[in-house]
Amino acid sequence: MEHLNLDDSIKKSKNILIITHVNPDGDALGSMIALRDLIYNHYKKKAEMMIVSKYPKMYEYLNGAKDIKHISEFDNSMVYDMVILVDVAALDRIFDAQIFYEKAMIKATIDHHKTNNYDANIQFVESDASSTGEVLFQIAENHGWKIDENIAEAIYTAILTDTGGFRFDNTSSRALKIASKLVAAGANPKKVYKNCYESKSKNLVMFQAYCISKAEFSDNDKIAYTVVYKKDLEKFGGGEDFTEGLVEVLRAIETTEVAFILKELDNKMFKVSMRSKNIDVADVCSAFNGGGHKFAAGCVIKHNAKDAVKKLIELIKKQGV
Repeated sequence: MEHLNLDDSIKKSKNILIITHVNPDGDALGSMIALRDLIYNHYKKKAEMMIVSKYPKMYEYLNGAKDIKHISEFDNSMVYDMVILVDVAALDRIFDAQIFYEKAMIKATIDHHKTNNYDANIQFVESDASSTGEVLFQIAENHGWKIDENIAEAIYTAILTDTGGFRFDNTSSRALKIASKLVAAGANPKKVYKNCYESKSKNLVMFQAYCISKAEFSDNDKIAYTVVYKKDLEKFGGGEDFTEGLVEVLRAIETTEVAFILKELDNKMFKVSMRSKNIDVADVCSAFNGGGHKFAAGCVIKHNAKDAVKKLIELIKKQGV
């Protein structure tokens, strides 16, 4: 695939679409909104933003959130001059939106997942970056794009959430320096932190408490996991965001080396979210065509819960737990 220049490509594109992955997190949404605003501020071009699942309530505070549209609001026959995938590790993470990417005249990706391997005319993929937001900030600086208060807050959200509030191993000195620059540009740390970590509903907290109460352990408590069924979410009136951060609670247990949650999608199909302290869980998830980062990865597994847990534990143990 022909490699193209980002600046030239934006200039000659009449219509631009930005897409991020299913069940978008703070990095995905913050980076998407920031990129949309950067393109408009510098090139005076209005890019559209698409998601393929429900927008998480916890990120509604982001300026520009209301402009993001669900894929159902788009015409499938539309052909965009340029489609930019943000924080998308693999094309199957955008589901039916792949058709828009495939038809685009110019394809671009901005990402930080080491498992990113799909074709694009423009690629900004840095696996050593803390987040896609960090990659985007560097793109903005290198291109001389002005970062205003709203953009700063969106990128700060991206970095904060993907580093777990600057707690995870991907919290580098570069990430902290960029965060400092974003605060200087107008990002409000207190506001962002409160919305991301201190605005949970009573039902969400009770749901997570329930899931933790039925957690199970293996191999001298080195492996912790819990299974989330659709009926559990329905019982507490939960949405996609109800499992956000749940796996981190299990990883925080003193003896835990690897934690994972199985979230029921359909009968005998579960979404896996896996975290570790030292084990390469991206390698574990790659066995099911998943991936992510060394200490944070995911996949979809087509087995009943009992068999899924058994297979995952077998693979985790091969990593040295």
